[in-house]
Amino acid sequence: MKLIKVGAAVLNQTPLDWDGNARRIVDAIGLAREAGVGVLCLPELCVTGYGCEDAFFSPGVLATALEVLDEVAPATAGIAVALGLPLAYKKAIFDAVAFVADGRVAGFAAKHNLAGEGLYYEPRWFKPWPEGRRVDADVGGRRLPLGDLTFVVDGVSVGFEICEDAWVAERPGSRLAARGVDVVLNPSASHFAFGKHEIRRRFVVEGSRAFSVVYVYSNLLGNDAGRMIFDGGALIAAGGRFLAEGRRFSFADVGLSTATVDVDETRMLRMRSVSHRPEIPARGEDPRVDVGFRFPEIDFERPRLAREDWEVGPHVKEEEFTRAVALGLFDYLRKSRSRGFVVSLSGGADSAATSVLAALLVRFALQDLGPDGFRDKLAYLGFSSGATPEEIVHRLLLCVYQATRNSSATTREAARAVAEAIGADYLELDVDALVQSYTAMVGEGIGRELTWERDDLALQNVQARARGPGVWMLANLRGALLLATSNRSEAAVGYATMDGDTCGGLSPIAGIDKAFLRRWLRWMETVGPAGLAPIPALDRVNRQTPTAELRPQGAGQTDEQDLMPYELLDAIEGAAIRDKLVPPEVYRVMRADFPEIEPRQLGEWVERFFRLWCRNQWKRERYAPSFHVDDKNLDPKTWCRFPILSGGFERELAELWALVEREAERPSPAAAS
Repeated sequence: MKLIKVGAAVLNQTPLDWDGNARRIVDAIGLAREAGVGVLCLPELCVTGYGCEDAFFSPGVLATALEVLDEVAPATAGIAVALGLPLAYKKAIFDAVAFVADGRVAGFAAKHNLAGEGLYYEPRWFKPWPEGRRVDADVGGRRLPLGDLTFVVDGVSVGFEICEDAWVAERPGSRLAARGVDVVLNPSASHFAFGKHEIRRRFVVEGSRAFSVVYVYSNLLGNDAGRMIFDGGALIAAGGRFLAEGRRFSFADVGLSTATVDVDETRMLRMRSVSHRPEIPARGEDPRVDVGFRFPEIDFERPRLAREDWEVGPHVKEEEFTRAVALGLFDYLRKSRSRGFVVSLSGGADSAATSVLAALLVRFALQDLGPDGFRDKLAYLGFSSGATPEEIVHRLLLCVYQATRNSSATTREAARAVAEAIGADYLELDVDALVQSYTAMVGEGIGRELTWERDDLALQNVQARARGPGVWMLANLRGALLLATSNRSEAAVGYATMDGDTCGGLSPIAGIDKAFLRRWLRWMETVGPAGLAPIPALDRVNRQTPTAELRPQGAGQTDEQDLMPYELLDAIEGAAIRDKLVPPEVYRVMRADFPEIEPRQLGEWVERFFRLWCRNQWKRERYAPSFHVDDKNLDPKTWCRFPILSGGFERELAELWALVEREAERPSPAAAS
């Protein structure tokens, strides 16, 4: 038996937080050494933080990254550690991993496949390292190997797949297996999205089986730079078997997962594989770097693999959403050094969801960190040692109900009940006098009275905009972060008032659709996340029909009357924006999925979506930063680009109506029979 203990650490890093990032790296190394780990994998670009954006182009940033590497290297005494950083060579920047053993940098492996889809812009900053190329590079005045390398430690060969390398069809792991690599390390910065962790689990366990290796996957954790939330979730597998899996959505800065592995076992599996074709390098082309270091002696241990209770069952999506956004808000709060949150709580679904998530971060953080750890993380806020969860929420979260003459007692009571149930500070303001003042002022200016028959849109929007200055003022007074409350369904069709309900420095639910939010609120009312109680007061929100309450109450305004059924809106958005189908194609898909809708009505709703989508791109450009929670994000800065000015699908909409008329003239199946 050739036993070694491998470890994967998750880190909550912040771009360009040099001292903080270095401290967390050293803490992870210390935990691993105490656990007897011989090889430790840290996340991708953990020295700088992943989200440095164009700061990667700064020579000073690149130089400081090497300084920090040298500062943390002595902490690797008695252990081999892989840690990520950007590295300049030949007037290009590479996404690299330093392999440091027993205090000495042995060399750098470089990433082959760069992530350039959706949220990722790696090809903007980095160059892909060519397969099979290895050089001796001048790194900070030292000649060190760089490139497509493997490192041999105490007779054990270690190679790399760096994040995206494992997501492509031609994975580097197959070449590493041919070279006889024993351990594949995967330092990653893989953002959270619904269902994504299951894909990671598959490529880790399948990589360990197909390559006959020990596979170690590490990841970043938390809200790194504003939009992306990293869920952690370290993974270790060997020969097609899972050995260890780390917690996800932890509020701790550092997490460590370990496993004792028998390298001889995976070597035997490869020997027995008929498909194994060992690579025999020519003289002078050996990619191996010998590292003078011996692993610590360890005893054999059986793996103890267990997933958390909330990660199985029928409500995984609800649990993931709750924990991801709560962690994202917590990190945004402390990294921006804000003193809390302000939410304009209307009594409707979106603002209720935003308020609940802001309150839940306190419950999750206290549960995860304990009172002392929580206070340490938010030390700048000076919470007393005896502060209760209720007192903390009350101090951190202010909910404000702002009434006009069109507001109902139903929404007022719902807002108050939700705020009380979650423990938020609560204010009620009446902004009707402001609305009437603006209306009278403009009417006097244009020489006529404004009426609902003639000026409907303007009279609706002035109410939403009149609510903005007050909540901004309260946020300023408290030194708090104002949270916008628009969801993705509204963003798709512009069903939001610029400088009204879009006011805020962060828009935490702008990446999620309204239909899911309504399901989530019902779940929060009756079930709630594992380990926390549900919130029955949400019944006052859930039993309402969604409405903006901007027209007179007698008008019976509802969101779905203004737009279309939310379930249909979300389906059209997926077909049109995610799948890039044009109007006639979207109509055909919707006819199959919603056969109960009459053809002309369906045609009107499909046309309405496309016209509103094109007309409102400028609004999406101005939205506050939003959290990415699934792969249907509409954020034009990071995911879904569309021209602000366009032809508006006029030709395609004409084709749509020709198709609708043909459909409408056909007898229904019931009539034909």
